[in-house]
Amino acid sequence: MMLNLFDQFASPTFLGLPLIALALTLPWLLFFTSSTRWLNNRLRTLQGWFIKNFTKQLLLPLSAEGHKWAVLLASLMIFLITLNLLGLLPHTFTPTTQLSLNLGLAVPLWLATVLIGLRNQPTHALGHLLPEGTPTPLIPLLIVIETISLLIRPLALGVRLTANLTAGHLLIQLVATATFTLLATMPTIALLTALLLILLTLLEVAVAMIQAYVFVLLLSLYIQENT
Repeated sequence: MMLNLFDQFASPTFLGLPLIALALTLPWLLFFTSSTRWLNNRLRTLQGWFIKNFTKQLLLPLSAEGHKWAVLLASLMIFLITLNLLGLLPHTFTPTTQLSLNLGLAVPLWLATVLIGLRNQPTHALGHLLPEGTPTPLIPLLIVIETISLLIRPLALGVRLTANLTAGHLLIQLVATATFTLLATMPTIALLTALLLILLTLLEVAVAMIQAYVFVLLLSLYIQENT
């Protein structure tokens, strides 16, 4: 029995060893690898169609220089969707509810986009810190504000993904606990809360996919800004 609501977000351990690395590795076994067959089965075809359309939509506003990120962004999208959806299964651990993991993904990728912008077009990259036509007395203040907004981007990426998934898991647990508590005393109310639980689970499936897409979409916008 769980001691509190937040115990479900604790990283599982076995013999004192954290299993988060195993939780990050096993989902890759669910992905289809390339095949030498002329015709693929339905699941391979569906996976290929999804990756093709997602990559096409994601890279549409990017320049040719930004298309080099296609493999990385598509892989990250599939990886995050898989982790988020598997975390909705009972008795499973969701690594993307850990802020440290999300920041570990967001900070290096964001930093790479910034460094690429400073290397390829330093004037344009630094120009974002000072909007054109700024009054002279406001220049120091705006530079500080724009610098803070730039540095807070990876934090916003990580916190957004963590907060949305954590809130969804807590809501599901609270509604499920209420359903089992009311089942013996008020079965009619318990039936209504069970229906609410089903609807909430469907909503969380959509949130899990949308948040993975938003994470990758914002990264693509940062790439577009710096390429």
